[in-house]
Amino acid sequence: MASQKTIYMDHSATTATDPAVVEAMLPWYSINYGNPSSLYRLARESRTAIEEAREKVAKAIGAKQDEIFFTSGGTESDNWALKGAALALRKKGNHIITSAIEHHAITHTCDYLKKQGFEITYLPVDEFGQVRVDDLKSAITDKTILVSVMFANNEIGTIQPIPEIGAACRERGILFHTDAVQVIGNLPVDVESMNIDLLSLSAHKFYGPKGIGALYIRKGVRIDNYLHGGGQEHRKRAGTENVPGIVGLGVAIEKAVSNLEVKTLQIRTLRDALLDRILHEIPNTRLNGHRTMRLPGNINVSFEFIEGESLLLLLDHSGIAASTGSACSSGSLEPSHVLLAIGLPAEVAHGSLRLTLGLENTNEDISYAFDEIKKAVERLRAMSPLYADYLKKRPCNV
Repeated sequence: MASQKTIYMDHSATTATDPAVVEAMLPWYSINYGNPSSLYRLARESRTAIEEAREKVAKAIGAKQDEIFFTSGGTESDNWALKGAALALRKKGNHIITSAIEHHAITHTCDYLKKQGFEITYLPVDEFGQVRVDDLKSAITDKTILVSVMFANNEIGTIQPIPEIGAACRERGILFHTDAVQVIGNLPVDVESMNIDLLSLSAHKFYGPKGIGALYIRKGVRIDNYLHGGGQEHRKRAGTENVPGIVGLGVAIEKAVSNLEVKTLQIRTLRDALLDRILHEIPNTRLNGHRTMRLPGNINVSFEFIEGESLLLLLDHSGIAASTGSACSSGSLEPSHVLLAIGLPAEVAHGSLRLTLGLENTNEDISYAFDEIKKAVERLRAMSPLYADYLKKRPCNV
């Protein structure tokens, strides 16, 4: 039996590692394997490779080389930023502000900090998932030490007014952290002009390897260490460096930010073609998130009268890889906290589908995905007593 082709539309969960990235990483596993903390030539080659990658990451986000610290990924970077800043500034205040739609790497870290005596304010968002800067300004108190608002949401793709949020924090002398895990390779980032003090990123979201990320810490900002041990990463992050991963991150981010406008236009065009067909040709469907201020590859829609998990199973049977929300929450029976925060009723939130397109998707993928989504929605609605009841009550001329 011939194997079925996979139409991959879950790029916000992860991406395939670019072959050029893999090729760049391979020698650092078995040929240039020296520990960068050692003193011989083999080790010096590893040290040089790390610093070259650090320079590439810094250049990609408008930072300085010594402001980049390698981590194991986005979750560690988020934990380090929040816990490190909270502990370092505890004598100054104990109030942290974040938003209601953050990734669990932020919300669960805030839950932990709350148990340690910190006060957490969760800013509401509007119906499109955007934080209002006036709400932020009103929430700031004399005890506020840190604001953390994600650059763009991983579920609904809504982009936040990051420069304005950063300016409001800078004006009050408050540290501003942003989780930019979904942003690299999708939007331009400049930490200087956007008033960002701390920024998290993760390589596997932009065709790099899993298990490697970075935290940007603006020069002059002091936060406590998260991991303790050796003196790696300028004595800020202990543990032998993941040299192959760091090399891969460097190559991946350099490729991700090159020709950014051309690549995002290509993805956005495909996204809009698929989204328009879904909204216009499948009734009782709504778009979640902002129509234009959203990540170029993101579609998040809710289909009334169906369960998103059942839809995913049917799409998987058709070879389409998608999700209902954050990959880190898959398997949960609870409705998405992001969709609830933008005002969706729980029963509508349960019928959501997230499609996130990437560089390898084609027009043929879009046509095939739409046909399979439409068929699956119709099949599930045909089995739904709620949909049957809705049809009975619907006026005949609708």
